[in-house]
Amino acid sequence: MVSTKFYTAIYVVLFVSATVQVLVEFAGLAYWTAFGIIIVLSAAKAVLVAAYFQHLRWEPRSLTYLVGIGLVAALALTVAASYSLL
Repeated sequence: MVSTKFYTAIYVVLFVSATVQVLVEFAGLAYWTAFGIIIVLSAAKAVLVAAYFQHLRWEPRSLTYLVGIGLVAALALTVAASYSLL
């Protein structure tokens, strides 16, 4: 069983990451630079949530790979949809 301190640390990392995403949005960076940073942070947050809060860290690897394929597909669709925003 994972301790409450560990879950609290993951929560703090997710909170800081979300705060950085908001700061990137208001930093006035070039569109693709800001988009890249936000996508990387979002993917990292998704992996943390899936691994620990959805308990994929302790599931069989085949299930983890299946969810990973879904994450990659969602990322690919997001990148493809971003071209229509320009």
